[in-house]
Amino acid sequence: MSDTIINTPAGTPFVEVTREFDATPAQLFRICTDPDLVAEWLGPRDLDATIEKYDVRPGGTYRYIHRDDSGEYAFRGVFHTVEPDKLIIQTFEWEGAPGEVCLEKMTLEPTETGVRLHQQSVFSSVESRDQSIEYGMEHGIRESMDRLAELVAKEG
Repeated sequence: MSDTIINTPAGTPFVEVTREFDATPAQLFRICTDPDLVAEWLGPRDLDATIEKYDVRPGGTYRYIHRDDSGEYAFRGVFHTVEPDKLIIQTFEWEGAPGEVCLEKMTLEPTETGVRLHQQSVFSSVESRDQSIEYGMEHGIRESMDRLAELVAKEG
């Protein structure tokens, strides 16, 4: 297991996330695609997650809601490419900013000690990406990856 590396190059609409896990690609893929398990790790610890839909297949859709004392934050998207244990390409949209759709690609690569998750996100503009960073995206990613690692250890 390793720390989460987040790369947000200045002046670009890109975000890259990399983390290694003590799991096989199949184990990590299952935890990343089973709606009941996704609800256990997705998002910061101080938010409750409700997975309304998580249909991981080409053309399948998802929607989930994070809640805290301040309100609800809903997200949705479409799965475009799904290669079990290897690759997911999907869209991502925060319903609080309709029309600001991000394209995300997640790959799972076997390593000598487990699996490397690498996610690349492309926002519609540099401004949109920068606004997501201002709203705490990096904090949410780090806590999600830490919670994912804890679940991998528990499920392993």
